[in-house]
Amino acid sequence: MNDVTIRVLRDPEADPEVPLPAYETAGAAGADIRANLSDRGTLTLAPGARALVPTGLRLEIPPGFEVQVRPRSGLALKHGITLPNSPGTIDSDYRGPLGVILMNAGDAPFTVNHGDRIAQMVVAPVLRAAFHLADALDDTARGSGGFGSTGRG
Repeated sequence: MNDVTIRVLRDPEADPEVPLPAYETAGAAGADIRANLSDRGTLTLAPGARALVPTGLRLEIPPGFEVQVRPRSGLALKHGITLPNSPGTIDSDYRGPLGVILMNAGDAPFTVNHGDRIAQMVVAPVLRAAFHLADALDDTARGSGGFGSTGRG
């Protein structure tokens, strides 16, 4: 069942054979996003390197929603491939190209092939808050305890 429709436009230079984002299982929360490399080739990330990987897509996200771009757990576990700004947010008013910032946190070079699944996107509702300056804040049991203040780690 589709609750939200995301309209997708391919960039003119994008390979139309690369599938659109898709949910791989019935219970998947994230739709897999694929690399769409302009030369239909590869991109190799050295350990510690990062790169903006094109998807060849632009999204029209309805007002009141965002798309969160997240790492794929298999790539993270097996190769150390992650997204340094995870989750990346795509706002509903952005219409530019969808690129995914990949980082190789592993210890070996990693090659991204044209058409590879490189990340996943989750569509989420957005609540907008009103911010008001206050003279004081209510007390809580935690108070101003910061990092690690609620236990070990």
